[in-house]
Amino acid sequence: MLGLDGLRGLAALYVVLFHCWLYTFPGYPDSSAPPWLDGLMFGRLAVVFFLVLSGFSLAISPARHGWKSGGVGQFLRRRAWRILPPYWAALVMSLLISWFVVPASRFGPPTGESVLVYGLLAQDMVTAPTPNGAFWSIGVEAELYVLFPLLLFVRRRWGAVVMVAFASLPVVALAMTAVGGSPVEGANQLAPHLAPVFVAGVAGAGIVVASDRVRRLPWGWFAVVAALPVLALGVVRGSVWTVTHYFWVDLAVAPAMTMLIAAVATGRPAALVRLLTARPVRSLGSFSYSLYLIHLPIVLAVIRRVAPHFVSPGLPTFGFTLLVALPVSVVGAWLFARIFELPFKGSRSWKSMIALCRSRLTAGNARDLRRL
Repeated sequence: MLGLDGLRGLAALYVVLFHCWLYTFPGYPDSSAPPWLDGLMFGRLAVVFFLVLSGFSLAISPARHGWKSGGVGQFLRRRAWRILPPYWAALVMSLLISWFVVPASRFGPPTGESVLVYGLLAQDMVTAPTPNGAFWSIGVEAELYVLFPLLLFVRRRWGAVVMVAFASLPVVALAMTAVGGSPVEGANQLAPHLAPVFVAGVAGAGIVVASDRVRRLPWGWFAVVAALPVLALGVVRGSVWTVTHYFWVDLAVAPAMTMLIAAVATGRPAALVRLLTARPVRSLGSFSYSLYLIHLPIVLAVIRRVAPHFVSPGLPTFGFTLLVALPVSVVGAWLFARIFELPFKGSRSWKSMIALCRSRLTAGNARDLRRL
């Protein structure tokens, strides 16, 4: 949908900046970075935004068809076809870099268990040395995909309020007896904590198919109003408090994120939609998944293997990383996507992919003949 790819692209770019910041300055969340860079420390919230956006995007088509999934098996096959090939390719790349260039885990290089756990997308259920610290959210999202048909059933049978309560109330009750925090290396079982933000996106998709009166509401301004209390609390309590209370911050900010996405999906505000649909931003969004998958090994290699030969630690390393790792990650992700992501995004089976390649090859040959 118009503008949503641009949101994905900007969120992925922020995650890259977050990791450039995170691995340059030690001590997270009480980082040694200059205070004026504190705005880069909220990578978790970018992932939360991805989950809200994922729930919203996946639910648009079912919302238009009575909240029906079109078949559980078919839905899961399509998700696997879309998500797994680039993920597995990025897993191989990450394993090689972690084994031979720079370890991704403070628990040591990946093991055979790592290959099995991450290959099966079980990293949110089983702890193993990670080959890529960004992969934790892929395991979470895979679990939420399995839950998605059940969410649609609840939404169709009992409505949006019951669906949100179904996902949120058990988690809130559990969290009342536990300390919420940010996902750290080795942490897992995060899918239940993050299910409510995914469900918020699913519920928000109903706005797209609502009446014109509902669609024309100022959802962008509603998002601002909903976000202000969360921002004010973060300013008053400080960034360290915000990071160590991410569970509650996630729940508090999810409605604002949902309304922002709904605003963009309904074409408002026009200035923001124009920015998100500008060619560079739209292009970035088209390979944002690849950028998310492969950027961290590149960032780590630059910070830990390349930068020490040229610059001193701290701010010079951060600047060097932005100059080197950021463009390499973006260009590398664009190339990676052309091979491992976009072919699967544009088809739904090996048969259709082969047919698409043949048609493109035939069209290319026809153009060459016309030139002759």
